[in-house]
Amino acid sequence: MRCDANSLINLDQFPIHSNGAARDALIDQVHSKLADDGCVVLKQFLTPMAVRLITAEADSVARYAHRSFNRTNAYFTIDDPALDPDDPRRRFFDRSNAFIPADNFAKDGALRQIHDAPAFDPFIKACLGQQKVYRYADPLADVIVNMAEEGEGFPWHFDTNNFTITLAIQNADEGGLFQYAPNIRQSGENFDAVKQVLDGTSDKVVSLALEPGDLQIFKGRYSLHRVSPLKGKRKRYVAIFSYVEEPNMVGAPERTKQLYGRVLPIHMERAGQRADNYID
Repeated sequence: MRCDANSLINLDQFPIHSNGAARDALIDQVHSKLADDGCVVLKQFLTPMAVRLITAEADSVARYAHRSFNRTNAYFTIDDPALDPDDPRRRFFDRSNAFIPADNFAKDGALRQIHDAPAFDPFIKACLGQQKVYRYADPLADVIVNMAEEGEGFPWHFDTNNFTITLAIQNADEGGLFQYAPNIRQSGENFDAVKQVLDGTSDKVVSLALEPGDLQIFKGRYSLHRVSPLKGKRKRYVAIFSYVEEPNMVGAPERTKQLYGRVLPIHMERAGQRADNYID
């Protein structure tokens, strides 16, 4: 079925395509919430048709998802015995879900039609309020779908990319709550605060129940976050668009292999090209 952004994005409520007072007010609202805690949700950003089409698209390529069942820390790094046993970098948790890599989504499919809509990138860049905002150049990770099933979830972690834009597509029957500790790493690693979250003693954790069609703008490189375990037979689908502060950035080889099951030559060529000095 042919489609375009005009039928996929709820433009009546979110006039991202039309410069003027309504768009400006929307961007101001986003700025305020992002400044507050690094996360904003635009409810029902997608039309019901878009949700149906992307769900069908995800179903059609779900078999290509890379499933991983392992133990990881919040930084996706290997264990370092030289560190104190209670250091957050030595705290490993079970991770069990799957990512459908970006190269499985067709250019003319609904998911990429949204991402490639002429108004979408300018709107996202305006919302982030930074001059240097670039699409993630990783051919496996620029537009992906996170797929999770019963018993699965995603433990506490930070994102490799600076900004993550997600579209809630399909929820599980139960669970799948998005939880985050706002801006915990904004001025450094802040290991003590990370440890409190991992210990369950932090008062910074916020919980969100996202619904199909919701757009979330999230500074995931700075806020520790997780998805709670799922229950029921229905898969949870969340589409993820990633943006960074430097051009031509891709994922680190070790982390790319963990998430997508493979690396490409570009990951080896650009390893270590980052805009910050965080350990992941």
